[in-house]
Amino acid sequence: MQKNALLVGGSGQVGVATARALLATGTSVTVAHRGNRPLPPDLAGHVAELTLDRGDADALTAAARGHDLVLDCVAFTPGDVAPYAALAGEVGSLVVISTASVYLGTNGTWMDAATGDDDFPRFPVPVTEQHPIVSANVEGYSPQKAAMERALLAVDGLPVTILRPGAIHGPGSPALREWYFIKRALDGRRRVPLVDRGESRFATSATTVIGELVRLAGEHPARRVLNAVDEPTPTVLEIGQAVFAHLGHSAEFELLPRGAGGPDSTVGQTPWSVPVPVVLSMQAAQEQLGFQPHGSHRATIGPAIEWMLEAVADTDWRERFPGLTRYGAEGWFDYDAEDALLGD
Repeated sequence: MQKNALLVGGSGQVGVATARALLATGTSVTVAHRGNRPLPPDLAGHVAELTLDRGDADALTAAARGHDLVLDCVAFTPGDVAPYAALAGEVGSLVVISTASVYLGTNGTWMDAATGDDDFPRFPVPVTEQHPIVSANVEGYSPQKAAMERALLAVDGLPVTILRPGAIHGPGSPALREWYFIKRALDGRRRVPLVDRGESRFATSATTVIGELVRLAGEHPARRVLNAVDEPTPTVLEIGQAVFAHLGHSAEFELLPRGAGGPDSTVGQTPWSVPVPVVLSMQAAQEQLGFQPHGSHRATIGPAIEWMLEAVADTDWRERFPGLTRYGAEGWFDYDAEDALLGD
């Protein structure tokens, strides 16, 4: 009998990648979304679409009931768990996307609570799923996601897999961090400064990796939490090299110490530049799901680059990707400050 899957918030980058992974194995896929974002042409006509308000708990429960696999890409707070409380025994496997930022630093802080290098959370290398997560009962992305995880795991009999991705990349991303390097290639920049001598590592997550993990979790239902990242975790230098190689762009990377431009300088600060490594283990996914890495960041970034180039071909990138401003993108391209520091 053909298996079926419901992807809640499925028109986004993770849902689209998951739909492709499931269709390739013959699964019948329904994409539930608000109707504001059209599906890519290769999915339109191959999946069913359901207009659904994620905030309507009764409608979500009814839509999810009876599916072999349910993926929720948008659950955020403990209250978002309520629609699934009645589904123990009525769904084959539930997969919910969380975040690596739920991990609590050994110094007692977490990522979105940090105000600078001194209080940035410190982690072991690598971080396993047994590492403590944020327990503070406060507002904020990480605390709310952590509370959501606890609520999910508290539902008796619910076969839920919680996935913790890092910095997600892939076609359809609303905030493709690789734009930091893509735009420099388009602008013909031949010298690119990187703080921390380009050695910073912040776990990246290809949407194809996440999609494959969702597929495998559907085949192996259980109550578990798994990291969902690329292996190996690339350095900032390796990310830049991968983007430039794909675009055929030649540039010299200037490897600078942190703070080279002064305490208030952002020169060389990339979206992945963190004062300590954030590296996650994928051993549990390999052992529990039989997951095999899809390849490095370099091997998976190409489609995302091509998608973004097409997306900005006829419009200003700020208008097309307003979400990038959340990552400080307006300050990424201060070329005058770069040139002054490098002596150009």
